[in-house]
Amino acid sequence: MLTNAEINRSAAIPLDAIDLPFLDRVASGKVREIFRVDDRLILVVTDRLSAFDRILGLVPYKGQVLNQLSAFWFDAVADIAAHHFLESPDPNVSVVRALRPLPVEVVVRGYITGVTSTALWHRYAQGERTIYGIDFPDGLHKNDPLPAPIITPTTKARHGGHDERITEQEIVARGLVSADLWRQVRETAIAVFLRGQSVASRAGLILADTKYEFGTDENGALYLIDEIHTPDSSRFWRADSFAERIANGQEPENFDKEFVRLHYAAQGYRGEGEPFPLPVDLAVETSARYQRIYEMLTGRDFVPGELPADARIARNLQAWLQKVRYG
Repeated sequence: MLTNAEINRSAAIPLDAIDLPFLDRVASGKVREIFRVDDRLILVVTDRLSAFDRILGLVPYKGQVLNQLSAFWFDAVADIAAHHFLESPDPNVSVVRALRPLPVEVVVRGYITGVTSTALWHRYAQGERTIYGIDFPDGLHKNDPLPAPIITPTTKARHGGHDERITEQEIVARGLVSADLWRQVRETAIAVFLRGQSVASRAGLILADTKYEFGTDENGALYLIDEIHTPDSSRFWRADSFAERIANGQEPENFDKEFVRLHYAAQGYRGEGEPFPLPVDLAVETSARYQRIYEMLTGRDFVPGELPADARIARNLQAWLQKVRYG
């Protein structure tokens, strides 16, 4: 992985956005720019960091880490879940199947934690004992493990909005997802989460919780989509220091964007109103943590892509498109 000094030198040219006039643009998400070629989507993962449903700033190499780590994980769960990933013609790019996304996000939690308004611990600490339709006992403490993983879904927020809590029963009752399909979603999400915990454990990490998105094809078959088990979508803690830090009243040592959320929460920001810009030193430290967890989980060295990323991406995608069109 790069040193903080090397990351800092790259902070002047992060990937914020990209224009690819030779591709059809579909959408611009919080983190991804989405294009289409025939029955495939081209996902360009930028360095934008989103938290509290807001774009806080840019983190060098973040897009590359997310893209390459997702590719690793899709391969690692392919035996238990169909997924949309096809190939990666550039460190920041995934070519995926074009599918119909389900209108809910599937959050799987193995621990009671978090600082956002939708976080399990935030609601529990305010006195709620029935959260997402699930009953919780008194006496739980922040970062306690749950007896078994639970699913706490949210709706998908429109641009600028917040994800809203919803129960599994409400998802089916509102017709957002059929009962049979939701049963498949639940079984797949729990199986993928348990696989994630197993792989993370071998890397010396705890996968505390995560978010999945699913889609269906024209025949109604279920697929994992978006990203999987990245430091953007998941909460990872260092296993060997966990017990001691909890005993001392400290937060777990994390390798995800909870590091950023905790910094903002300490300054009094939890998602209401406009956030203050992401400080450069915080962006650099976040980049270092993302690179480190990539290396821990995959067992591979992080090799930074050529900068500026937008020129490299355009060149690699033009070559890929030439191959697709003409062989």
